[in-house]
Amino acid sequence: MSTERLLGALALALVAVAGLGHLASRTVLAEPAPPATVRPQYVAAPAPARALEPVVPPGEPVGVPRLDPAWLSATSASSGVPEPALRAYATAQLAVDRSCALGWTTLAGIGWVESQHGTIDGRVLGADGTSDRPILGPALDGSGDFAAIPATPESSAWHGNDRWDHAVGPMQFIPSTWRTWAADGDGDGRADPNDLDDAALAAARYLCADGHDLTTGQGWADAVFSYNHAQVYVDDVHAAATDYAERTG
Repeated sequence: MSTERLLGALALALVAVAGLGHLASRTVLAEPAPPATVRPQYVAAPAPARALEPVVPPGEPVGVPRLDPAWLSATSASSGVPEPALRAYATAQLAVDRSCALGWTTLAGIGWVESQHGTIDGRVLGADGTSDRPILGPALDGSGDFAAIPATPESSAWHGNDRWDHAVGPMQFIPSTWRTWAADGDGDGRADPNDLDDAALAAARYLCADGHDLTTGQGWADAVFSYNHAQVYVDDVHAAATDYAERTG
């Protein structure tokens, strides 16, 4: 090959590599693009059941929202979301500020992507919202694409690794994030990331915290991107949430 042809081939190769690098940066590092559709990616919550009526003196907390059992059963059947998981997502939607416009289908989309609603790898989600075996993510030891997050005595109590942290539970909370957003979604007096009732409410609080307009494609995508900083994650949650909306709409 002549020197001129060799230089030309090298130049084309450099252009190709630069193009791939740009594509990778757009995919992994850039701000999330709006979902393919701009219609709201959520379904309205069920009308509050009569159990939501105050049973305590005015001005005191009403307690955990309760769903219409008939709605829960019918919607579980049409969506394919197990009843304990659907209860957790819909209750969390009712429990957060309505101005957030968070829908249960978004929480269900996250729950499916993170752990298949607590049933990943053959696990069984119990009526109490906990799986029959704990759900732990990989060790966050800095290998591969994982961040390096050293464990603390407090976080080790959740996952048992005294050196590195793991994401915990069906919504995959890192212990330090759980410490900030921990919630008691079922009113049992505990905030446990392994309990989907608690984890769904914590996720709802997290998604609503930054004031994103979840009725818009961009606001919705930004909120989900904040939960996991990867565009492929936003795409997967969007696909699952849209599927649940279409099945139940």
